[in-house]
Amino acid sequence: LLIATAIALIWANSAWADSYQNFWHAEIELIVGPWQLPHLSVGHFVNDALMALFFFVVGLEIKRELVTGDLSSFRAAAMPAIAALGGMVVPAALYLTFNGAGEASRGWGIPMATDIAFAVGIVALLGARVSPKIKLFLLTLAIVDDIGAIAVIAIFYTNDLSANWLLIAVGGLVAVWLLQRLRVWAIPIYAALGIFIWYATLESGVHATIAGVALGLLTPARPLLNQRDAQEIVDGLPSDANVAEVRQASFLAQESVPLTERLENMLHPFTAFMIIPVFALANAGIVLSSDKISDAASSSVTLGIVLGLVVGKPVGITLFAWVATRFGFALPEGVRWQEFIGMGFAAGIGFTVSIFVAGLAFEGYAITDLAKIGILAASLIAAVAALLLLRLNATSTTTE
Repeated sequence: LLIATAIALIWANSAWADSYQNFWHAEIELIVGPWQLPHLSVGHFVNDALMALFFFVVGLEIKRELVTGDLSSFRAAAMPAIAALGGMVVPAALYLTFNGAGEASRGWGIPMATDIAFAVGIVALLGARVSPKIKLFLLTLAIVDDIGAIAVIAIFYTNDLSANWLLIAVGGLVAVWLLQRLRVWAIPIYAALGIFIWYATLESGVHATIAGVALGLLTPARPLLNQRDAQEIVDGLPSDANVAEVRQASFLAQESVPLTERLENMLHPFTAFMIIPVFALANAGIVLSSDKISDAASSSVTLGIVLGLVVGKPVGITLFAWVATRFGFALPEGVRWQEFIGMGFAAGIGFTVSIFVAGLAFEGYAITDLAKIGILAASLIAAVAALLLLRLNATSTTTE
């Protein structure tokens, strides 16, 4: 992410700046008989198609957490969910304090987001000096935060809704559900349906990434076969088994692992190490001229985003968590408030999802770059603050 962002910024501010803009605005056309893919630029393909696959993986992670993870238990999920709510409400309110009217008001969803990759990565830099429980809390909080961001995108950043195409997309999702009930396990069928649902969602006016989330949430999170039965089948395979018997045993052994887990393991490297860096390359190329930086420094949009992420996130998360402790909830065992606040600053690293929301909120508006400058500045400040606070907490804990 950092390398891709650096390349984008250098490219967009170099002698080849025009090639950067021309590449991402180049049109993609796909025509098959009477059917034609809606006109998409290379940049839109990254944001609408590739990011749909990223959000599909996010949907898989949410489904896993809801069924077998920390979000499956009310007691375990309550505190991170309450803290995440504070980390969404307070930043949005702070942003609207400075941008309550006009086109700028559309950006209130930008400082609500947390970049899981960067936030967890920053905490991981400190290794064993940070409690594993605070890492788990941050991951759970970030997943709840993702649920909120997805809801905001679906409800508030949908334009020109087409009811017919939306019904077709919903029909596709119902078909996926029915096929699961009929115990159809052929992944190519679901892949074809997924592409169809993505296209219908794109045409409906709802952002196409929502299709990825919906498909992720529909993916089974429990295995078809329990591991003991699968092991017995594999152990009982004769030494002279034929190809069909081996294939059947292999299939049953595979089905002892939940489909969500298998797809996550298969797709996560692709989304983490290709799609997200490409997204950063396509969206972080801001022209940092002296005039643009001066405009950003005096812009209420930039100020609202910086305050929302750097101040609103840790304050909202900590305040709501503190109130929750007054009602009988507790911080993770052994976690101190200083460490908790440091984790709150890590959650203020918006970056990927914030840039994504900025593109939706200000599409076609000149203030998009001002918003992105605010996101980059805020994410950097929040990352440094998180590292300093968490390191200081680790040092004081060791001293004690």
